[in-house]
Amino acid sequence: MARYQIIFAYDGTQFSGSQRQAQKRTVQSILENALQKLGWEGRSILLAGRTDTGVHASGQVAAVDLNWRHPVEDLCSALNSKLPQDMAVRSVRMVDDRFHPRFDALSRHYRYRLYIQPTRDPLRDRYSWRIWPNLKVELVEAAADLLIGEHDFAAFGSPTRVNGSTGRTVTLAKWAADGDQWIFDVVADAFLYRMVRRMVFAQVAVGLGKIELEVFRQAVELQKSLAAGLASPAGLTLVEVKYEIDDHKS
Repeated sequence: MARYQIIFAYDGTQFSGSQRQAQKRTVQSILENALQKLGWEGRSILLAGRTDTGVHASGQVAAVDLNWRHPVEDLCSALNSKLPQDMAVRSVRMVDDRFHPRFDALSRHYRYRLYIQPTRDPLRDRYSWRIWPNLKVELVEAAADLLIGEHDFAAFGSPTRVNGSTGRTVTLAKWAADGDQWIFDVVADAFLYRMVRRMVFAQVAVGLGKIELEVFRQAVELQKSLAAGLASPAGLTLVEVKYEIDDHKS
């Protein structure tokens, strides 16, 4: 029996989030079902973090204890042969049996995509949030700059456990424009529940002139409440979870 780290991707459109739920198609249940077909008899895999219904991932991380008697690279191929088209394993490696994908993570990287158009585009809407009218670049960039650093982000999300801390450290928060597409990259040690979608919604509101930049600043620095709203889950992707690699080499 050994512990394996699985890095995998999924299109979240047809998933009811990542965590297992009775009678619902979730990321965890589908991956566990594939593992069971390969002889896994465990009760639950470990995930780096949860994603909401409709949210995607290109670098989600799981850990599983498995009695696999073949080369580790064969496990990747075997899993992909059992998974549906909207999920794929990118890599598998053996790790220390104490490795935990959530608690050992140093940082998480999320990316949000939106596009600026007066009418919807059904193909782009699967992976982006449509905004209209256009955003004011200088306001959106100024709002993103305010997010960087160690803050109490209570105005942007709820803790992932009862009575948990709402303090987080954001090391990157940056927008990049490419034609009518805008991409927001954000990296932090961890995120609150729905924190990224809340951040994006509020920044867009600033860029549209619906929220004053000063109000946004007070939400970040003083935890002042903001108008309710979440960016579409379709635009959000979990890109990468980073670890101290040397601590978990096989």
